[in-house]
Amino acid sequence: MAAALRPLILDLGVPLGSYYLMRAAGVALIPALAISSIVPAVRTVAGLVKDRSVNGLAALIVVVNVVSIAVIFWTGDPRLMLAKEAVISSTIGLAILVSVFAGRPLMSAGLRPMIAKGDPGRDAAFGRLSAASPRFARLERLFSAIWAITLLAECATRVVCAFTVPVTTMVWLSTVMTLSAISAGIIIGAPVSGAMRRMVLQAAAR
Repeated sequence: MAAALRPLILDLGVPLGSYYLMRAAGVALIPALAISSIVPAVRTVAGLVKDRSVNGLAALIVVVNVVSIAVIFWTGDPRLMLAKEAVISSTIGLAILVSVFAGRPLMSAGLRPMIAKGDPGRDAAFGRLSAASPRFARLERLFSAIWAITLLAECATRVVCAFTVPVTTMVWLSTVMTLSAISAGIIIGAPVSGAMRRMVLQAAAR
């Protein structure tokens, strides 16, 4: 199980976890973003050099952090500084949406180890279904599309609230929005991931 989840932990858990820990410890925004980009940046470069392929999730984290750093320099207006977090949601959402239309849904990289749970048979079944089953491929795209739309909706809501809600309220409401978007993605995507899991179990059993 741990081995199966290692890529997800390294690509998403480590950078996001280190970012929030540093921010909680009082580290400035730019250094926190820069330092949290080190692991995904190294894994992205290693993938290009070793396997001649792009690690989608790791590269996405690097892009989001770079965009976030760029946005910080736009202005010191407190409302725009609050709205800047929408750039993170929109960048991730758009990247996932593009991956759906490109036929390589990004969220599959995170969902696969959760369905396989370290079982080589399930992991192999996931790969076979992804390559040969039109229905499974549609479910993969749908799952990623759900997350993309959820994040883009959170982005739009955040921008509206940043310019209409009092700044003192928006400071804590921002965290609520992030947690709500994640919860919505999990709940709405559950029937799709459940259907994919059942297909994988059936394929592995055969």
